[in-house]
Amino acid sequence: MAIIPKPLVISSSRRKPELIVPQNKIPKKILYLSDIDDQEGLRFQMPILMFYKYNSSMKGKDHAKIIKDGLSKTLVFYYPLAGRIIEGPNRKLMVNCNSEGIMFIEADANVELEKLGDSILPPCPYLEELLYNEPGSVGIIGCPLMLVQVTHFTCGGFVVGFKVNHTMMDAYGFKMFLNALSELIQGASAPSILPVWQRDLLSARSSPCITCTHNEFDEQVESKFAWIAMEDKLIQHSFFFGNKEIKAIKDQLLEPGYGSIGRFELLVAFLWKYRTIALDINPEENVRLSYVVNVRVGPQKMELPLGYYGNAFATPAAVSKVGLLCSNPLTYAIELIKQAKNQVNEEYIKSLADYMVINRRRTWTKSWNFLITNDAILGLDEVDFGWGKPILGGVDRSPFSFASFFWSFNKNIGEKSIVIAINLPQQAMEKFQHLIHNFTSKNVEKIQLTSKI
Repeated sequence: MAIIPKPLVISSSRRKPELIVPQNKIPKKILYLSDIDDQEGLRFQMPILMFYKYNSSMKGKDHAKIIKDGLSKTLVFYYPLAGRIIEGPNRKLMVNCNSEGIMFIEADANVELEKLGDSILPPCPYLEELLYNEPGSVGIIGCPLMLVQVTHFTCGGFVVGFKVNHTMMDAYGFKMFLNALSELIQGASAPSILPVWQRDLLSARSSPCITCTHNEFDEQVESKFAWIAMEDKLIQHSFFFGNKEIKAIKDQLLEPGYGSIGRFELLVAFLWKYRTIALDINPEENVRLSYVVNVRVGPQKMELPLGYYGNAFATPAAVSKVGLLCSNPLTYAIELIKQAKNQVNEEYIKSLADYMVINRRRTWTKSWNFLITNDAILGLDEVDFGWGKPILGGVDRSPFSFASFFWSFNKNIGEKSIVIAINLPQQAMEKFQHLIHNFTSKNVEKIQLTSKI
């Protein structure tokens, strides 16, 4: 087991922020967000970091200006992002398409990218330097809907950071925006996939009616406050899972002849079970595993326009008694997760939109809930603006202490690993690390990143 040294202390000098507006005139109008978009759980800014090594082919070219000009072109097509959110009755969100613009910051850091090593992995300890909280930019209502910061390293490498108002788009929609930005930077006259608004497709019915069970919002008072009491004691560690780690888990924990299973479902079940064991919860308590199911693709696919970039996902929750989850084989957790995922269909999404209207846009439960998002499959580490792919790219962190993101990381040449950050109290973290080590150390190395309190 290798321990990553304590992160370096870095500083950066920032230039004066500016607002980037659409290059051409755009429609002035008020657009309603969907009832999936404006739920309480999405009223935050999503931080994304993309790290690029020095590329000699870009010598003498101004990365920041290239991105800034590309953003101005892209906003012609994604013009609602240049507006501002306003709130109406029943907390309904709308966007005023007024062309006020997105915020852009250019900065210089006093370090070489290579010197930062694996410390750039989520949660990045340099986030506040690489995505500055400019006054007037951090809110949801009446603030810029996107902040972009380009930070240059002394080696010629750089990082492009984004803060995106999550009510406007999900990670899948953001990837569409990045693809459009890349295409326009590299000479296209229009994106290959034109953005589509049509948020009414995922809005509540005229007579809202909850027709499905939504365990992801089911609050149990005692267990909710048990987690809240822990929140100021949480520490965070990140863990790598490559092909060898996944194989070690499969070989030791899956019953012979179980059948095929994807890496994501296997890892989610594994983490849910052993995180629960580490927390040492009363066996009679209920625990939940909520995870993001995109309704644009797969068996849960809805008939949405190709260019729909709004939030189009659900977070169904698998529920189990602690005793059953911890004592049964891993396949028990896998089957619960599959059952939860299979609930998601068009009716489930309609019921979710109706639920939000009826329950004033309630957020996810804290009652022993573990929320996981698989951003590793989006390809945020594949975005090429003309100077190569990033060495790392993804959503850096969640505002929810019970949530974790999967990142894709090229730890070894030719192999993409998954990295995930977990929040737990100190004693539970030590137990969790020991459990993970037991299942992976026989055949592979596990890297423990520096904890962050």
